[in-house]
Amino acid sequence: MSQVCSVHEHKMALSRALHCSSLLIAALLLIFPSSAALSHAIFIFGDSLVDAGNNDYLVTLSKANAPPYGVDFAFSGGKPTGRFTNGMTIADILGEALGQRSFPPPYLAPNSSAAMTNSGINYASGSSGIFDLMRPIGRVPLGQQISYFEKTRAQILENMEEEAASDFFKTALFIVAAGSNDILEYLSPSVPFFGREKPDPSYFQDVLVSNLTFYLKVPPISPYCSFVSLALCLQLTSIFFPSIKRLNELGARKFVVSDVGPLGCIPYVRALEFMPTGECSASANRVTEGYNKKLKRMVEKMNQEMGPES
Repeated sequence: MSQVCSVHEHKMALSRALHCSSLLIAALLLIFPSSAALSHAIFIFGDSLVDAGNNDYLVTLSKANAPPYGVDFAFSGGKPTGRFTNGMTIADILGEALGQRSFPPPYLAPNSSAAMTNSGINYASGSSGIFDLMRPIGRVPLGQQISYFEKTRAQILENMEEEAASDFFKTALFIVAAGSNDILEYLSPSVPFFGREKPDPSYFQDVLVSNLTFYLKVPPISPYCSFVSLALCLQLTSIFFPSIKRLNELGARKFVVSDVGPLGCIPYVRALEFMPTGECSASANRVTEGYNKKLKRMVEKMNQEMGPES
């Protein structure tokens, strides 16, 4: 699958699309047993890799509502749908492979509520990140996406018995594909929310993984303290964010968590580093590789702690 790419985050090469595709399928095989039943519902969170049109309903420069986006998307007759690709997203491909008959609609679309119990909902937003403090353009950061899911869950509970709703969420699939934009911002020459100087790459990776872990399992760190003492962040989180629910607490049991592709090979980063034709930025790829290794360890740890039916 090739991706039609535009500004900043969306300059993803074909190699990244294939990398993420194989990763998602591999992750699916690892995180829940093959004998487990999967409902038709898939709930999707992340950035432009899985955005199905939410940004079409925002005032933003980050949109995919014009050709050639969607040119190979048979379900729309070749018209743009807000997907940052010429055809299906990774989440679409995965859902189709699992037998899903329709794609989860974007949450911000007017008709999304009517379809949510049949196919799930897509909350992903192009240009979004794990950290809430990203560039000042319209997007829905990961924390807000999860807040939207809380509203969806409340609607479902109004129309289902509690036990049926619990089973519904246990068998649904939760796809999370985020982190690329956070790393791209880190690699950029000037990033407002870092302050006077950027943190060490290893520390940045740790905090990024920690924030994602909190979104999946425990309340998220406030974006305003992402790069100060982690202990202080946890303390502030417990004081100021007691109402933020975890996806796991909200009933999610089956996750597909995507890592980040080789960002050192995309045109934007190669231009920043003045890389010769055909060469990638080794330093940028080391940042993504370090993050991916730590993310993998986090997922493995969560599997052990949460168990198959936690």
